Order: sequence, then C-alpha cells, then structure tokens
Amino acid sequence: MKKVFITLSMIAMIVLAACGGNEDGENTEEEAVEEKGEIVFGQTSWTSTEAPTQIAKQILEEVGYEVEITLLDQPVIWEGMKNEEIHFFMDAWLPYTEAALWEDYEDSLQQVATSYEEVPLGWVVPEYVDAETIGDLEGRADEFDGEIVTIGEGAGIVELTYDVMEDDNYNLDGFEVVPTSEAAMLGVIDSKISDEEPFIITGWRPHSMFSQHDLKFLEDTEGHFMYDNVYVLSYQGIEGDSEYQEAYDILSEWSIDVDDLEEMMYDYEHNDVDFEDSAAQWIEDNRDTVDEWLN
Repeated sequence: MKKVFITLSMIAMIVLAACGGNEDGENTEEEAVEEKGEIVFGQTSWTSTEAPTQIAKQILEEVGYEVEITLLDQPVIWEGMKNEEIHFFMDAWLPYTEAALWEDYEDSLQQVATSYEEVPLGWVVPEYVDAETIGDLEGRADEFDGEIVTIGEGAGIVELTYDVMEDDNYNLDGFEVVPTSEAAMLGVIDSKISDEEPFIITGWRPHSMFSQHDLKFLEDTEGHFMYDNVYVLSYQGIEGDSEYQEAYDILSEWSIDVDDLEEMMYDYEHNDVDFEDSAAQWIEDNRDTVDEWLN
C-alpha cells in the first residue's frame, strides 16, 4: 500500500510540473506564457514613434516574445526591414510624405496595419504670425531669420520641405532649410514664443506641441504637403514565418487614436511620465481591445 501511495504521489508531482504549477498548484503568469523568438522594432527619435512602439513592445512581450527596440534614422530602418534584420516599424507616413522611400522599398515591404488616418503635416508658425499660406512668406526672410527649422535629414517631411523651397510658384528667396532634430526644433518654439517672435518649423500631428502652444499650419497651395495615413510596416513574407506569425497577426489588428498619442506625449514632456509607464496604462485602459487583438 505504501508503494502505491508513493507511486501516485510521484505521478501527481509530474502532472503538476507539466501543467506549470507553483507550490500551491496554481499556474503563474510567467510559467503560462510560452517563450517565443526575438522581435526587433526600428524606432526613430520622434515622439510620435516612441509611444506606439512601446505599446506594441509590451503587448508582444505579454505573449512571450523578447522585444528589442533599435534607435535609427528612418531610411536605415527601412533598409533593415528589407534585410529582415528589423521586423516592424510603427510610424510610416503614406502615401504622400514618404512616397520616395516607399517607391524604393515597396517590393520588399508591406503595410501591416493602419495606425490612424488623415493626419496633417507641413510648415507651422505661431498664431500671432500674420500669414496663412506659404506664399504669404514672400519677401519676409529677415523677419524669420531666414530659417525653416526642421528635423533630421532623410525624413519625408524634410524632403518635402526641400521640394517647397524649389517650387518656382513660391518666391522664398533668403530662406534656407535648417535640419536639426525634433528636440532642437522644439527648442526654437520655447525660445521664441514667449516674446512672440516669429519662427517657422515643420510640424505634424500627433504631436504635443499643438496641445501646449497656439500654432497653425500654413496652407500649401501647391499641394506638396498632403494628409497622410500612418502605417505599421514589416517586410514581405513575415507572416509566413512560424516564429513571427503571431506577432504579425497581433499587429495587423493595431490602431490607436491620435488624441491618445498626444496625451502620452504631453505627459512625457511635462509630467515626466515615461512612455513605458504610459504604454502600460494605455494597455490597461484598453484591455478589452488588446485582448481581442491577442485572440
């Protein structure tokens, strides 16, 4: 009888271990999640990219992926996806802003999901500037120190800005494009707006600058800046790889409200809330939606 008891006890222990139970016979969350492969996200330094990338990272980690985020310039990210060294990018502006990049890579990349639709971008000035269109800047270079301050070279909005400067229908003599970084560009706002000094930067939504300051887009009457959709990108065929298929399936359901992103950006810049924390809160607030994606 004793031998029978010992045998049954051993069987029970083996079954319990196979079920991933802890000492109390309950499954822990960590034990219940099957470990999967590594996912690499390409991320630019733009805050519009950081927030959705962090949300996607945490969702994929929840189902067992190891996730790495690599900070790179946008053209390098697209080349990395083409070479299958980067799996996803969360912030592609198409069909207009990044049309040149897409033309180079459309045979290698695919649009996985639409994050949000019909978002504006272009040249931005403070509300107190007496100008409504880009054409209104003619002959006023000295007023703006001759500068169109933008983000880093290679971004679609920078390439479109060069197109505007070369447009013969605009007379922008005396102006030059000044590529910097998003942080430096925002520094221009902070240094000038309190004294109501004029400035021109490149802007887009979602961005916290519009919730902080009274800014406006200058109308581009020649149609260089068009309203875009924002997409999640990956390389062609990733959905056919068993290692990454679940990640693809989850992110193919992805979408987010622009207002949510701008709130996250504002909290990051003014309330010292890390994107990791605001992403976790977004997932908690949208748990039902996230669960639908996971299923």
